[in-house]
Amino acid sequence: MHNRPACDEADASSGSMKELDRQLTDEQWQLIESLFPAKAPSPQGGRPPAPTRDCVEGILWILRSGARWKDLPRCFPSASTCWRRFREWTEAGIWKQAWARLLRKLDRRGGIDWSESMADGTFASAKKGAIA
Repeated sequence: MHNRPACDEADASSGSMKELDRQLTDEQWQLIESLFPAKAPSPQGGRPPAPTRDCVEGILWILRSGARWKDLPRCFPSASTCWRRFREWTEAGIWKQAWARLLRKLDRRGGIDWSESMADGTFASAKKGAIA
């Protein structure tokens, strides 16, 4: 099993997430929380589902850091749990809805200068055995 890093030394034993590790403010979370369905406990019992916000925070940490899923710090739910929820929420279009809500809020506050915008992206195909 891969030994995931803790978010900081104080959290290493408990595995809990401190406010410092949050990717979203409480205000941002309240704005999008209703979009993310909470997982119900399994009727067969077992481990209770990881909290929805903690999974969102873990996913955002991966997206912002560019790290591999297996390097997700222990203060977040497991990498496999976060990855599964990421896939489910992506397929359901939830991320796009959350992004739109947050963007609308920022626009209403005058936080977006629509006269300036740019798109950035890089694509480089690397086919196995192909000559570059």
